[in-house]
Amino acid sequence: MTQEKPLLRVENLTKHFPIMRGLILQKQVGAVQAVDDISFDIFKGETLGLVGESGCGKSTTGRTILQLHKPTAGKVFFEDVELSTASNEKLRHMRRNMQIIFQDPYASLNPRMTVGNIVSEPLEVHNVGTKRERTERVQELLELVRLNPYFINRYPHEFSGGQRQRIGVARALALQPEFIVCDEPISALDVSIQAQVVNLLEELQAEFGLTYLFIAHDLSMVRHISDRVAVMYLGKVVELAPRDDLYENPLHPYTKALLSAVPIPDPVKESQRERIILKGDVPNPARPPSGCRFHTRCPIAKDLCKEEVPEWRELAPGHWVACHFA
Repeated sequence: MTQEKPLLRVENLTKHFPIMRGLILQKQVGAVQAVDDISFDIFKGETLGLVGESGCGKSTTGRTILQLHKPTAGKVFFEDVELSTASNEKLRHMRRNMQIIFQDPYASLNPRMTVGNIVSEPLEVHNVGTKRERTERVQELLELVRLNPYFINRYPHEFSGGQRQRIGVARALALQPEFIVCDEPISALDVSIQAQVVNLLEELQAEFGLTYLFIAHDLSMVRHISDRVAVMYLGKVVELAPRDDLYENPLHPYTKALLSAVPIPDPVKESQRERIILKGDVPNPARPPSGCRFHTRCPIAKDLCKEEVPEWRELAPGHWVACHFA
């Protein structure tokens, strides 16, 4: 992607959740450092994959970008408008261009609302169209995500997980947004259904020029859908590179360990390659290690790693890494 101007700019984004103690006189005794000082750009029409272990801050990053969580520090620019300081009215207007597809299709749809009401809710909130136009738009959207438009009066419990996630996609598309955060949209689905949902997202992107932040665990699926990939560990982005660069030439020891766990369909190659097994558990985000956060589990860590936070540097065109010895 050789575009000068990104659609979305994230600068030194930080989100800490306070840890409170005491029943009546509550006082803060610490903070969970869910996201800590991360920066990246997303260009129009591209998909940035965001990967990492459970609890590393991926979903919090997506939600903080959309201001569903207010950032502790840092800035988020969408089309040069800073979201973190925007007024509620301005933010409400900007939200038409930014949507989210949630992780759990069972929890993200209101069981008391019909599919028609769920998908038309964004249109009602933003006063788009008459009642009849909204109904027509909902039927259009259901067709777009390969669901029968006559399902408009059914309830979420009448659908399978994959169909529910399609309803979530239709709701996200209702206001014709430019940017969608896909927050692990396939992790709760069967493997056979995952491919259908990912293919649908790709088709919609090609048709409407959508831009995605695609958050996931599944590295093979991220390789399939993403243009660039960012790897996250304990609230920090440790590596960011174009997809093929990252998968063929990972520079950070954590990325190497993650990729060594991805199965290769060729049995000969699979038997020859080296698996990297990381020692220990992910540290507590309320008390992250000093220096490089990965040093407690890193196979190449030296004393320097315990003392100094590694600089975020560009080692090849577009290939960024935070490691002293990369």
